[in-house]
Amino acid sequence: MGASQSQQQSQVTQRSLHEFTVKDARNREMNLKVFKGKVLLIVNVASKCALGNANYTQLTQLHSRYKDRGFEILAFPCNQFLKKEPGTSQEAESFVCERYKATFPILGKVRVNGPETEPVFRFLKTQKAGSMGSTRIKWNFTKFLVDEDGHVIKRYSPTTPPLALEMDIQKALGLVPKGF
Repeated sequence: MGASQSQQQSQVTQRSLHEFTVKDARNREMNLKVFKGKVLLIVNVASKCALGNANYTQLTQLHSRYKDRGFEILAFPCNQFLKKEPGTSQEAESFVCERYKATFPILGKVRVNGPETEPVFRFLKTQKAGSMGSTRIKWNFTKFLVDEDGHVIKRYSPTTPPLALEMDIQKALGLVPKGF
């Protein structure tokens, strides 16, 4: 039996997303400190999910608009929800880059719930719980907005369209006054 939710939460000792290392789609290590100073949107993605087309299209649009202003999207393929990402990490990367012309990083496949949760997602979930205080990720395309110092600003549900996050992204980038 795996660690309980409270045990998993207590295992998170990092104070910033920049303290983590993850695998890219080709299984190479990537230190997230390379994103220090950038606003990040971190998403668990799945190419065969019904939410995929709209999310990938809008994520690509957001990335195009703001990538030159200090914004980056990190997409983590996840096969944990009804097996909607059955292929390899490289297959997921090829799919998104070819079909949606995405230029944001598609990273290695991860688990976002349970005892084998990717440490980055354990951190994200403990920083911002979902509805009703649950840390569990309910479905593909849960989104986390992270500030330039690696702290989670906000968590968004899978059904929140990426373009609905635009004002929050603009505020995080300092493009809109914070009180606006």
